[in-house]
Amino acid sequence: MPIKVQVPTPMREQAGGNAEVAVAGATVKAALDDLIRQYPALGPKLFDNGRLRPYVNVFVNDEDVRYLDEMDTKVTDGVIVALIPAVAGG
Repeated sequence: MPIKVQVPTPMREQAGGNAEVAVAGATVKAALDDLIRQYPALGPKLFDNGRLRPYVNVFVNDEDVRYLDEMDTKVTDGVIVALIPAVAGG
């Protein structure tokens, strides 16, 4: 069972319309690198100069990676990585 990345609706066009993409990698960074290898148009949506954009939150099995090891958080087969865009407004 591969690692699955859940793609939010605003980014699905760049992911070929997919809501979920199977990826490989040992860390969140490696998994996202594989996602971008498969769908290069996602790169600018997720990263700016190699850094995750501040409005993109990443969760591994419902845990925010900011409270784990950030992009170095380990992932294994069967894990779900969710990309959650920050919502602002008033």
